[in-house]
Amino acid sequence: MFDLFYTFLRIGLFTIGGGYAMIPLIEQKVVDERRWMTRDELLDLIAVAQSCPGIFAVNIGIFVGYKLRGTRGAFITTLGTVLPSFVIILSIALLFQQFRDNIYVERAFKGIRPAVVALIAAPVFRMARMAKINRYNVWIPVVAALLIWLMGVSPIYVILVAGIGGYVYGEIENENKLNKKT
Repeated sequence: MFDLFYTFLRIGLFTIGGGYAMIPLIEQKVVDERRWMTRDELLDLIAVAQSCPGIFAVNIGIFVGYKLRGTRGAFITTLGTVLPSFVIILSIALLFQQFRDNIYVERAFKGIRPAVVALIAAPVFRMARMAKINRYNVWIPVVAALLIWLMGVSPIYVILVAGIGGYVYGEIENENKLNKKT
């Protein structure tokens, strides 16, 4: 149980940029090092975590912890994930008024912003590779992103339509396989 807590504590402590920036570290620790699950299982958990309300990284922690140790595991991974952020944010909140107008702090934040964008972009490309996005199906995430970004379509609708579309596509694939066998 300590192993779960310590793993997610390190993930929470050493990842800057939010939940999506945690994906490579979660993949490294959970899939590559600990072998607690496969890449496909992690990809499925990521999809479910994105679909659920709440904090993305916490959702992944809950799912991993629950899969490995049930309710206690979910609690332990959640605690490990949020504890570093809680302590850091509390410390910043206590000290922010003193440093808010400091030119060096302001410049540091301006430098951090592009790095955070890169920390979020890198997992997107890794997830695309894990999801087997290729030249034939790349249009799906592009259209989904444009619908959300430019047209203001709710991500809930995009997820529902994508889920229904995936189900229908799977049924067509199964039917084609059955037809080829006969």
